[in-house]
Amino acid sequence: METYQYGGQSRHRIGGSRVLLGFCILNQIFIRTAMPWQRESWRMNWIVWLYQLAFPLALVVAAPWWLLRMFMTKRYREGLGERLGWVPRRLLLAGDEREVIWVHAVSVGEVIAVLRLIAALDEQRPQARVLLSTTTRTGQQIARARLGADRVFYCPLDLAWPVGAWLRALQPSLLVLVETEFWPGLLSGCFRRGVPVMVVNARISDRSWPRYRRLRALWQPILRRLSAVLAQSEQDAMRLRALGCTTVEVAGNLKYDLKADTETEIVSLLRARSLSACESRDEKRCAKMSGSRWLVAGSTLDGEEQGLIAAWPRVRARYGDLLLLLAPRHPERFLAVAQMLDESGIPWLRRSELNSAEQMRDGAEILLLDSIGELAAAYAVAEVAFVGGSVTRGGGHNPLEPALHGVPVVMGPHVENFRGIVADMHAERAIVIAQTADFNAIFEALFSLLSDRAAARAMGERARQVLARHAGATERALRRIDCVLEAKGRRQG
Repeated sequence: METYQYGGQSRHRIGGSRVLLGFCILNQIFIRTAMPWQRESWRMNWIVWLYQLAFPLALVVAAPWWLLRMFMTKRYREGLGERLGWVPRRLLLAGDEREVIWVHAVSVGEVIAVLRLIAALDEQRPQARVLLSTTTRTGQQIARARLGADRVFYCPLDLAWPVGAWLRALQPSLLVLVETEFWPGLLSGCFRRGVPVMVVNARISDRSWPRYRRLRALWQPILRRLSAVLAQSEQDAMRLRALGCTTVEVAGNLKYDLKADTETEIVSLLRARSLSACESRDEKRCAKMSGSRWLVAGSTLDGEEQGLIAAWPRVRARYGDLLLLLAPRHPERFLAVAQMLDESGIPWLRRSELNSAEQMRDGAEILLLDSIGELAAAYAVAEVAFVGGSVTRGGGHNPLEPALHGVPVVMGPHVENFRGIVADMHAERAIVIAQTADFNAIFEALFSLLSDRAAARAMGERARQVLARHAGATERALRRIDCVLEAKGRRQG
């Protein structure tokens, strides 16, 4: 009986293995039949083949976790059809024979960085239709708000059939990747179809570099086929060349080409706050609120909101006119931060419940920015800004968004993700970097700027000048796109 039980278990496992094996074999059959297989480097062929064998296995192994997350969280279900290769009708405009330029940006930061480039392509190449794919839900929401749903979609899973379905439907003339979105399946699918691939704003972060370097032999035969790679800095260019990229040039950072939003709803509400108080004809309240100043804490991560909220009573005791706009980086954390604020006893409001400046009159000291896409504009009202992800080990976030408005910036010591930008600003005394990863150091820097408005304004102006001095990456990217498309035209002609 015991032998039979073990045998039953063994047979069950063999059956599961056959399912996994069949799943992988189907993917390989699709690669060999649905995608034209040209004579390429044998190393690249085998690397992609093994990758396309391993990736479905990893997906199947992780399936229980993904299914649970999809059941519990809407963001894991959203766009599933598009990720699996379903091309929605909104993207297939009947009778539109324009060439397609496919741009891929992972999330919010990359989307915002590439929007100026897309706008310039729309203007300079009216014969082309520029479409944008994203990976994250937040990136998708920002992209649809700025470009419209008929130009935006979720990037397919890096498997042969979803990638093949999108490439057949769009038939792009060019794929433009933002930063370092190197997906072997997508890249090899483009190479086989003769679709040139270029990378803009390319970078290899300090955190990613050791992993890329260990796998250099695997990346080299794939990356050397890229048509153009525009690196943010010389260090990024050196790292990319070491990985096998042969067409690398330093073109600067697209994020320096930010453009200030016009007056938005959030800015209007925050600026109207003082006027609303005075219209109430409450002289004491008007006198108190008309001089109010905003500290904007943007792109904060877990651990940073706790530090800001815990220190807030001490801050208000010193600066009674100061208000806090708190903007968590990840939308899924809005509820957790709201619970922290409830437990703190500090008067606060949600942005999602704020419809008029009148609501800001009743003693609220903190506004939770539980919305997507408003932070960059909201920096315009700040007296001083703290940019998050820099006290915890998050690598930091973009200090150029407040700098665009001439707002002085304070960050913690963990700024690896924006190393070049922070170095440029620090060299011009246009940013304050706390030496220790604690909020005592952060608030000492903030207090210094709040106490000396002339020094704060001078720092903000220096930051704005740094941004203007390093602009131009968009124009350089446009010129390189023209060169890549012209080279493709000559090959086809």
